[in-house]
Parts: sequence; structure tokens; C-alpha cells
Amino acid sequence: QVQLVESGGGLVQAGGSLRLSCAASGSIFSINAMGWYRQAPGKQRELVAYITKGGSTNYADSVKGRFTISRDNAKNTVYLQMNSLQPADTAVYYCNAGNYYITAGYGPNYWGQGTQVTVSS
Repeated sequence: QVQLVESGGGLVQAGGSLRLSCAASGSIFSINAMGWYRQAPGKQRELVAYITKGGSTNYADSVKGRFTISRDNAKNTVYLQMNSLQPADTAVYYCNAGNYYITAGYGPNYWGQGTQVTVSS
């Protein structure tokens, strides 16, 4: 099992920035990628970004150029730097961990409890 603990959510005005952090513990050897999903009220959960252990990244089109995902392998921690936030970014953000396969893409197996991000206009 992998345990994920998130931090860094909150309330910010449009145009502002937030940084989310997620620390992983447990059976870290069983995963090779971590990422973030989000779920807005009344909408399906969607992928925001993921990063492999080797540092390859992938972003949703809606956040490209504004969000940056990074990781510290020594600390088993992944970060999501969110800039130029918009009200449409308001959602619960979920850290996740899993495996990336060239043929199948990223598949999360473990989830954090979620952290609320609210962007006011």
C-alpha cells in the first residue's frame, strides 16, 4: 500500500498562485509515477498532470503553461505549482500514485484524501 498526504490548498483570487504538495510513504517501490486529478462540483474527476520517476510530464490542455508538476524523489514528494489561477480551476485536487506504461499511459492506483482549491473572481 502507498499512503499519500496532501497539503497546500486554499482560497486565492483569480490570477494568484498556489502550490500543492503530496508526500508518499509505504510501498514506494511499487509505483513509478505520481500525479494530480481534480473534481469540480457536478463534474467528473479529470487528470491535471502526472510525472514519472524519470521526470517525464504530461498536462491537461486546460492547465498547460500555467501549472507545473515536479517531484523530489529523495523525499517521495510531488508538487503542483499553479499560477494564473482562474475560477474554472476551483475543485478538489487529489494526489495520486501509480504506474506509467508506454503502451497504456498513466494509471493511478492510490489516492490522497483531496484538498480544496477555491479561486474567487
